Amino acid sequence: MPARACGFKSRPRHQTEARKGLVSLMRLLLSRRLSRLEDTQALAEEVLGLLPRGALVAIEGPLGAGKTTFVGFLVRALGFPGRVTSPTYTLIHTYPTPEGPVVHADLYRLKDPSLLLGQLEAALEGARLGLVEWGEPHLLGASHLLRLSPEGEARRAELWEVGPGEEKGV
Repeated sequence: MPARACGFKSRPRHQTEARKGLVSLMRLLLSRRLSRLEDTQALAEEVLGLLPRGALVAIEGPLGAGKTTFVGFLVRALGFPGRVTSPTYTLIHTYPTPEGPVVHADLYRLKDPSLLLGQLEAALEGARLGLVEWGEPHLLGASHLLRLSPEGEARRAELWEVGPGEEKGV
C-alpha cells in the first residue's frame, strides 16, 4: 500500500523541525483522529503497512496518550499472541513475531537517554521494527515519528517520515 499524505488542508505536508541543534525535513504520511479503541487498532494496522522492515519509530505523546496501546495493537498485528506492556522500568522489551522481533523501548525515566543507545542498537540488530516511546527522533536516528496529541475527547495521530538531521547553520 503506497504512503499517502492526508490531514487538514491548512496543515503543511512537509515540516522542518529543529531540536537539539539539528534541523530535519519531515514528511507527513498520515493524520488520523482517534475517537475509539478500534480507531487505534486500525491505525496500527495502517501504519504497519507504511513501515519498511527495520524501521525505527519514535513515539511522542503526553502520559495517557495511548503510546503503549498503539504498540500493543501493532505487535499483535504482526502475530505476537501475548500481552504487550510498557517497558518503563525494564527499558526494553522484545516481542518475537513471525516476521522477526519487534523491539519496544521506553525512555521516559532516563535523564540521559543516550546512555541506552548502545543497548538499543544491539537489540535492534535484525529486528523487524523498533518502537521507542519518549525518544527524540534525531538522537535515535529514527526513520519515522508517530505523534499522539489530545484533541478534545479524542486524539490526533500523525505519522511523519523523518529525513536525516543536519547541524544548524551548516
